[in-house]
Amino acid sequence: MDTGDKPKVRYKTFTYKTRVSWVGKRGGVLRSDGKADIRMASPPEFKGEAGVWSPEDLFVASVESCLLMTFLDLAGKRQLPLASYESHANGVLEFIDGDYRFTRIVVFPTIVVAKTTKEDEVYAVLRDAHAHCLVANSISSIIELNPTIVLQ
Repeated sequence: MDTGDKPKVRYKTFTYKTRVSWVGKRGGVLRSDGKADIRMASPPEFKGEAGVWSPEDLFVASVESCLLMTFLDLAGKRQLPLASYESHANGVLEFIDGDYRFTRIVVFPTIVVAKTTKEDEVYAVLRDAHAHCLVANSISSIIELNPTIVLQ
């Protein structure tokens, strides 16, 4: 037996199922088994409702939340002494070649770690989270990170 061989990794395929129902005008309800329903509508700029989640909001939130989840996974594996993580994101929707598309999403995380932590370690985890975020890797929009690192 050759001990120099790497173990074989088995990759899996996953399927995520959702349902949507129209509830009138430009609104609907998004559902997935075992989860809370999400009321959604077109945004006001597209003759929809104010104060209701829109597909545009959910798109930007998907990138932002995936970056958080990926960061948390990597930070845990690297034993980064994380005190808190908060972020906000801006998605830029532009009319290009006859269609609207998100061209850029900028995520602004504020990451608080123990003061004994080297900032370079936090930036390395953040860079890897950006590189391995499955949502960011699945879209054509440019994803930028503009972090604030706080040593506490």
